[in-house]
Amino acid sequence: MNSPRRLSTLLLGFMLAGCGTLSNVAPEAEVPQKAQRACGEPATRDINQWLPAMVEEQSPGMVVGVIDASNQRHYWHFGVTDAGHNKPVNEHTLFAVGSLSKGMSAEATAVLVAQGRLHWSDTLETLLPPSVALSRDAKKITLLQLVTHTSGLPRQNMDLPMLTAFIRYLGNGENFYSHLDNDDVVADLAGFSKPGNAEPRYSNLGYAVLDYVLRYQTGQRADQLVQSAIFDPLGMHNSSFTPQKLKSYPLRAIGHAGSQPKFIPRGQVVPDWQFTGNMLGAGGLYTDTADLLTFAAAHLASTGDATLDKAIHDTMQIYYPRDKEAANIAWVTDTYGEQSITYQVGYIGGYSSYIGIDRVNHFAVVVLQNSFTWQNNLGHSVLRQMLEEQRQAATCSVNPAA
Repeated sequence: MNSPRRLSTLLLGFMLAGCGTLSNVAPEAEVPQKAQRACGEPATRDINQWLPAMVEEQSPGMVVGVIDASNQRHYWHFGVTDAGHNKPVNEHTLFAVGSLSKGMSAEATAVLVAQGRLHWSDTLETLLPPSVALSRDAKKITLLQLVTHTSGLPRQNMDLPMLTAFIRYLGNGENFYSHLDNDDVVADLAGFSKPGNAEPRYSNLGYAVLDYVLRYQTGQRADQLVQSAIFDPLGMHNSSFTPQKLKSYPLRAIGHAGSQPKFIPRGQVVPDWQFTGNMLGAGGLYTDTADLLTFAAAHLASTGDATLDKAIHDTMQIYYPRDKEAANIAWVTDTYGEQSITYQVGYIGGYSSYIGIDRVNHFAVVVLQNSFTWQNNLGHSVLRQMLEEQRQAATCSVNPAA
């Protein structure tokens, strides 16, 4: 007979597998359409040609930002922050971006490595306080494995309190990750047994442990490290893990139910998720489309800061190769023929977010929505369409009559 703990683990695993949580869900990009304009006809740069009506209508508000091969930025805005304020969204509208936070924390960690303060080969046995009980397998987990989701740690702890909190979330939309946010999170490492399969396993637990490690090793929280290592050097002035400090916060995009929470009507306002502890650097970021394009641009060309450039170089390497969801540091990479798209997605409360780059062709796309929706493939589709249009332009340069 199954024990209550075993039963709750099975139930929670089944429910999360069916509907997901705050984590990576690989986008399924639309097949790019052949550009219809004749050679010599200017590009319309109309995002609507890539935007299915169902995507446009599924969120109260959506902002799309693009960096093209000429390093020009373009923005498209749809909808409003919420029905109450009815304020149109734009590239400076603040959104919660969920797991895109991990990309910032991971790159701040990469800066510490570039500075020699930490090393990718450091293990939890040396990174955590001696008082933290670790299983034999947990002791061997490296810093690199934490940031690449290759540690073997599960998505989150699987126990009865988590199941109970998740069931409540389905009906009220409230945060169910309180356990990961406090220092008890490291207690989950005492019984950790590494799975036999070495494939990456997306882990909110792993990034909560990373936040704990960073605070223990540096005396600073992940958000403080990100501020000094990423936001300040890049001039990202509308990005914060404590968004109430930002002037734009009162007119932020308000989160709404979409694909989740399951039992709340689509389009209804849902609670903000607030973190104050070890989940802050894993899911607590608020930012806007303009700042995220600035962040993306730092991955397309040198920032002029040698340490930051070295950190970005480290994060862009592939540490577990495969055609879909190859593991970078926080980022993942999908390959479509000759095009590689490196990206992150985030889902939290009533929000969905995407940032993707094609480093070879110097493209970047950001998509922010104030609705939780698994239909988050627009960014991938735009990047693929941009390459198709660039190829047509190259054909026209060779054969103007085409």
